[in-house]
Amino acid sequence: MSLIKLKFDLRKYSDKKKAKISLRFFKTGPGEYAQGDIFLGITVPMLRILSKRYQGLAFNETLQLLKSRIHEERLLSLLILILKYHKVDLSEKRKIYKAYLNHSKYVNNWDLVDVSAKHIIGGYLKDKDRTLLYKLAHSDSLWERRIAILSTFHFIENNDFEDTLKIAGILISDPHDLIHKAVGWMLREVGRRDRDSEERFLKKYYTAMPRTMLRYAVERFPETKRQAYLQGTA
Repeated sequence: MSLIKLKFDLRKYSDKKKAKISLRFFKTGPGEYAQGDIFLGITVPMLRILSKRYQGLAFNETLQLLKSRIHEERLLSLLILILKYHKVDLSEKRKIYKAYLNHSKYVNNWDLVDVSAKHIIGGYLKDKDRTLLYKLAHSDSLWERRIAILSTFHFIENNDFEDTLKIAGILISDPHDLIHKAVGWMLREVGRRDRDSEERFLKKYYTAMPRTMLRYAVERFPETKRQAYLQGTA
């Protein structure tokens, strides 16, 4: 099992039409958040199949793949890392966690963050000190800030909401739409499990929240209550 063979196999599934669509969808134009990113046009389901096929890829080659200029290669690397993470002991989990952080500049689009952060960062920090997430929440990097909030999805799934709400408070005035969406999404996930916890947060912040963040946060509310929040009368 080699990186050369993986790259050869990967290109069998490339699709120029899909790649062209991805260039627009992931904002790769001049001045956009993914400027210069390269796509092959491979679907996520296919990448998941390939990740299982190549999950035995050497760790150093997996990290080499993560440094690729090609978006799907970076995504495939992260899918492989997740599979590795779930099969190893704590010391190896720490190795993967550290490698992820050391290579975070390559986890540089919303889909890359969303597929990986909760498993590797959230999973590792589940029963550990979470100070790192607050450092990431204050980062100049858009993607590190998104990693901070998306990592807490693992905690949410275990009915642990404290860090999600604290980090959401830090990011409440973030300038980027991709953070507004991520925070709103995580607040909605808190509300799916504990509506009271979400509403206590919203009562404090909803009048100051970016519109997109608020819309995501109240998306599953009963219509009357949803409109009250959106109209500022809750």
